[in-house]
Parts: sequence; structure tokens; C-alpha cells
Amino acid sequence: MIGQSRPEQVLATAYQRDVAAWWDNRRDDRVNLALGEVDGIYHHHYGLGDYDPAVLEAGGERRGEAIIEELHRLETAQADFMLDQFGEVGPGDRLLDAGSGRGGTSIMANARFGSETDGVSISEYQVGFAREQSALRGKEDRVRFHFLNMLDTGFPSGAFRGIWTNETTMYVDLGDLFSEFVRLLAPGGHYVCITGCYNDVTGRSTSVREIDEHYHCKIHPRSAYFKALADNGLIPSRVVDLTRQTIPYWELREQSPVATGIEGPFLTAYREGSFQYLLIVADRP
Repeated sequence: MIGQSRPEQVLATAYQRDVAAWWDNRRDDRVNLALGEVDGIYHHHYGLGDYDPAVLEAGGERRGEAIIEELHRLETAQADFMLDQFGEVGPGDRLLDAGSGRGGTSIMANARFGSETDGVSISEYQVGFAREQSALRGKEDRVRFHFLNMLDTGFPSGAFRGIWTNETTMYVDLGDLFSEFVRLLAPGGHYVCITGCYNDVTGRSTSVREIDEHYHCKIHPRSAYFKALADNGLIPSRVVDLTRQTIPYWELREQSPVATGIEGPFLTAYREGSFQYLLIVADRP
């Protein structure tokens, strides 16, 4: 593990300090916690695929439990799909989870590939939580979490076989981010991104603005990703619009005991076409 960083070293702007404080104060967020308690894998992203309608037919308290279990299954399916994009990864490889949240996907990556995985977050609370999860599994030496800024990690150049961002790029400048990723990736390495982005044609709709306000983020237009990738020499090799595949997740979450009210804006934005859920795989030559 690299040296312990102080907040003033990690948080370079007022916005970064605000975002870090916002996430640090979400310790009792029942959405992520309730779903993670299903099997001990705590996610900070959304889901993919059709849900089993039988969960809506369960009676009493079991109905809510069944919905939460199904939401967690869909979120895990999303993480699995993202990890699929890396292809062959082995124990000798190193991966970076940029914006690692409570650490679920980093733990999944190590379990699947046997690889070393480093997660970074500007939330000291998230880093502490994720470290506890790694320690519970006896994986502290292989799955490490750091209080670091993904825009300036301090890791050695070329250290990583793969990097991913899973719904975290809306908090940063894409040019700065991809410049750091090009530095960190070894030649032939892969960057995998799953993100929500707004449609350049429709512009930033009312629903997209509501999502921004709810999560204290700054959603980018779809075109900004491809411009920033090109500007930094990262070559897209696969692009998949996942919007249709994520709508069922939001439809189910709207009926769940952990609904927050943001489900409506997500569904409206996806259905009207102003917001898109995108997978981008890009390669470093």
C-alpha cells in the first residue's frame, strides 16, 4: 500500500471536497447497505437484465426481501458483465478500480481472476468500509483500497493491466481522468467504463438535471467521452448502449422498500431518450 494520504493532498478543489463530504455522510444509505447485506458484496452502481416477476408476488415482509435480493442479483450481473470485458486476466496482473465505493467489484475481480486489485476513492468512509471487507476475506495483500484521487493517484506509470470506472466519471473532468489512465495503463491494457451520459441531441433534460442534483454530480454528454478518449490516445474497441437492459432494474427498484424517489427521473430520462447507459471499452496501444 502506498503511504497514507491526508485530505489536503487528495482533495484539490472545493467541488472534490463537497463530493467527498457528501459520500462520507451517506454511511446509513439503506440502498447500498441493504442490497450488500444479501451476500456481503457491496455495490455502488445499478443493475442489468430482466427481473423475475415472481418477486412481486411474494406476500408480507417476504415481498420486500425478495425484491432486494433480486435488485442485488441485477447489480452483481452488471459488475460481472463489466469484468467480462477484460478477457484473460491472471494472478500476475494488476487492476485498478477508479472510484471503488464500498469495494464490491474489486473483491469480485480478485475472486474471478486472482489478480491484485487496487481501489481508490476520495471518500475516507468508503475506503475504510472497503478495507474491512477485504480484511474479512483475508485479502488485504491482494485487494487494497486507498484514499486517493483518481485524477492523480501517484501509482507508477504502466502499473495496471486494466482499469475500470463504474458510474464514477460524472464526478471528474474526462480529459484529466483519461490522461491519468493512459499513464497508468501498460501498453495493450484495457479501460472499461460503464456510465450514464446525456444525449447530445436532446441536451440536458429536466430529468438529467434532477439526477445531477440528487447525486451531487455533473453528468457529461455522450460525445465528451469519445473526444476525451481520442485526445488522450485511448482507442475505443467496443461500445454498447445498455439503456434498454437497465430499465427493468429501475422499474423494480421503484417498487422496492429502498426506493428513494430518484427512480422516476431515471425512468423518464431513459424512456424519453435524453439519458443513456453506456459501456465503453478502450485500449491503450
